[in-house]
Amino acid sequence: MKEILRIEGLKKYFPIKRGIFKRVVGYNKAVDNVNFSILESTVLGIVGESGSGKTTVGKTILRLWEPTEGRIIFRGQDISRLSRDDVKKLRTKMQIVFQDPLASLNPRMRLGKILERAIKINTSYKGSERRQRIVTLMEQVGLLPEHYNRFPHELSGGQQQRLGIARALAVEPDFIVLDEPTSALDVSVQAQILNLLKNLQKNFNLTYLFISHNLSVIDHLCGRIAVMYAGKIVEHADRDELFKSSVHPYTLTLISSIPEIGRKKKEKRIMLKGEVPSSLDPPSGCRFHPRCFKRVENCSLDEPKLREIAPNHLVACHLAQ
Repeated sequence: MKEILRIEGLKKYFPIKRGIFKRVVGYNKAVDNVNFSILESTVLGIVGESGSGKTTVGKTILRLWEPTEGRIIFRGQDISRLSRDDVKKLRTKMQIVFQDPLASLNPRMRLGKILERAIKINTSYKGSERRQRIVTLMEQVGLLPEHYNRFPHELSGGQQQRLGIARALAVEPDFIVLDEPTSALDVSVQAQILNLLKNLQKNFNLTYLFISHNLSVIDHLCGRIAVMYAGKIVEHADRDELFKSSVHPYTLTLISSIPEIGRKKKEKRIMLKGEVPSSLDPPSGCRFHPRCFKRVENCSLDEPKLREIAPNHLVACHLAQ
């Protein structure tokens, strides 16, 4: 399979301004030197606590936020420094499904008009072809014909997210960022949306970057998983390898926290103290060391590099063998 996306040294710093003259007094280092790649027709999951930089990575890749440093290579082209006009031409190939579907939809437009506008602006469909395209999209995501003239607030949470997915599919993209698309939904509806996304990915050979704080959700959909903590990737591996042979203490903690209904209880869950450190003033050395239950003296002094400890298994930890 060919590589569709490569991220090299991606950084996103938000300036902190104070005073009358709005002088920059510091930076919020939301994403700090992130590297990964995604192959065509695969799903990469990014998992981590709130504040780890997951959503910032997704929005920066799509140039919704401008990168501070680094390269974003999409289909062999570095898009990190393209002009706004050139980026607009890429919108038909790179789309996003937001976490809060209702907030991302125009409350004054009916469902049919929302989809029609996306198709009208970005595709060559006209007249009856455009109408047929809308009907087809609705069928593909599980929306009914009677939903066509409804406003977004008249839909359930699951239907709103289906509309968000349909809008992303309307321009026939190759790559979609899924920014926690199920976190605001009931558990039963989450399963329906995940199965829908899985079927669409297979049927249309789509490539996903799936962002979530829930490893159970990631496990259901993703072939590879990157674990983020405080703006950095700390472990990156194939799904099976990560669950069977994870090394980083933070990854072990996330796996330990997965509910196991109907299974034998674990002897002891790993409980972390404290919170994710502020990206305004991250700790020295390994950013996880203030909460790490395996830390040694070197952890607070030297920042570990993300290195390969097994084929396609990368870890940023001084204790990794």
